Amino acid sequence: MKELNLTPIKKLEIIIDGEHRAFATDLLDRAGVKGYTIINNLSGKGSHGFHAGHLMFNEDDVLIMIIAAVPEELVEPILEGFSPFFNSHSGVVFVSDIQVTRLVKFRD
Repeated sequence: MKELNLTPIKKLEIIIDGEHRAFATDLLDRAGVKGYTIINNLSGKGSHGFHAGHLMFNEDDVLIMIIAAVPEELVEPILEGFSPFFNSHSGVVFVSDIQVTRLVKFRD
C-alpha cells in the first residue's frame, strides 16, 4: 500500500450568523479557497451569551461554522477581508495548524 504523505496547511473555522453565509463564502471563493464545509445550527456560549442551535424561522436565524483548509499564503488576505465585517457583526475566525494527506485538494 502506498504511504500517505502529510503536508502542513492552515485550518480556518469561521463562526458567524447564518444570514452572512453568502458574504463569507463569496470572500472565500474570491480568495481562491478550493472548498469548505458548512455546519448549521451551532450551539454555544460566547460574549453574547448562550446561543441555542435550533432552526427557528429560517437558516438565517442560526449560527454557522465554515471550515476550510487553506495554504498559509491565503490566511492573511482572508482575515483582511473579514476585518471590516467584524467591525459591525459578531463572529470569530479560528486559525490552526493541521496536516492534510491530499494537498492537491487544497491548492493549485
